[in-house]
Amino acid sequence: MTRVAVMAIIVENSESTATLNDLLHKYGEYIIGRMGIPYREKSINIISVAIDAPQDVISALTGQIGALPGISVKTAYSGVMSEE
Repeated sequence: MTRVAVMAIIVENSESTATLNDLLHKYGEYIIGRMGIPYREKSINIISVAIDAPQDVISALTGQIGALPGISVKTAYSGVMSEE
């Protein structure tokens, strides 16, 4: 069973960007799409990631991203669920 979700990621520490990109690449098979917006005036980056994955995969990715220094993440879940 998979769920559709959107992860909102705020990057305040650019030193964590390489690790973040590695994580997103690792979970790439589940990612529908992603969009990054550099907000130069505030020296932050805003990233949205659309994902279709089992609940435990989404939770694991959210937890790993949230543990990175200078990165905040929140996930919004759709009510759409489907068999894998």
